[in-house]
Amino acid sequence: RSHSPPVSETRASLSLSHTPQSLRPGHLSLTMDVSDFSGAELVCVTAVCVLLLALGITGNMLTILVVWLRPHLRSTTYLYLSSMAVSDLLILLLMPLDLYYKLWRFWDLGDTVCKLSVFVSESCTYSSILHITALSLERYLAVCRPLTAKTLVTRTRVRTLIGCLWVVAVISAGPVFAMVGVEDLGGGEGESECRCTDYAVSSGLLGAMMWLSNLYFLVPLGILGVVYGLIGRKLWLRPQRSSRDRAQRHTIKMLGMIVLAFVLCWLPFHVGRTLFSVTLGSSADMYYISQYFNLVSFVLFYLSAAVNPILYNTMSARYRHAVRSLLRSHTPRSLHPPLTPQHSTTTL
Repeated sequence: RSHSPPVSETRASLSLSHTPQSLRPGHLSLTMDVSDFSGAELVCVTAVCVLLLALGITGNMLTILVVWLRPHLRSTTYLYLSSMAVSDLLILLLMPLDLYYKLWRFWDLGDTVCKLSVFVSESCTYSSILHITALSLERYLAVCRPLTAKTLVTRTRVRTLIGCLWVVAVISAGPVFAMVGVEDLGGGEGESECRCTDYAVSSGLLGAMMWLSNLYFLVPLGILGVVYGLIGRKLWLRPQRSSRDRAQRHTIKMLGMIVLAFVLCWLPFHVGRTLFSVTLGSSADMYYISQYFNLVSFVLFYLSAAVNPILYNTMSARYRHAVRSLLRSHTPRSLHPPLTPQHSTTTL
């Protein structure tokens, strides 16, 4: 990237007014100065991200098509998964902007594109987290309170809930419009970046969004821990009396892997933010460690948007069969007769 400031100047200028360059999840309140990394490291990160882009777009598109072209897969579980796929697909479509203008050159697309791209990314990330939490709560009802689930959980209600989750995510990301913008770097050469503004810092809006980001990670994490603990106790303590019990256990294993991927992809971001707060005025070694955490969290953010279809394909024979039949078919709708039970709380 041309005209990057020297590391010594970057260290001297580290303050809250320089955090972050953008509000993308994985970078909220984190500073990543690409001058701290070698060209080879940036090329490797770019190559990995391009691979994730190809895999993620293909996988999420297949998930959306499989659910909507295969009526027998329109269970409430797959409705959640298809909505999550839409969210992940939007995140991945924004990757080229983030990759190009964060690692390789300065921003030149204007203030409106800056605000919209960050807003869409934030909204989709919040939406994915809410979807994972809601889906896990539904699985709790299906396993531990099956009679309640048959009464409450229907496709119509789930579609309404999914719409509400998107509304909550969009409202949560709304402050982004007042927080980010294109600002000049002050180098005298017209260099600018899409990043958090000085107003966001001075007004306390940045601090509020940091708290919101923490809540969107810690609260779902706590809920998921309790829910899967209760589900695991219920499933593993009772005998497997039927094929449905075994199917439910397999479903929970797959959803557990999705939750684990969520935690692993987001934990480095929170660790990196903690390290960054420690490095202000601290040693250069701690500063560089925090910078590499930031770079790792940058990659893991996009990994989280690309990995779910891989997990579906690995752990669900039903999903694999549906994808294969979709790819082989010129008229996908004719291959499978519609199955429309009254209550679609079926397993994967």
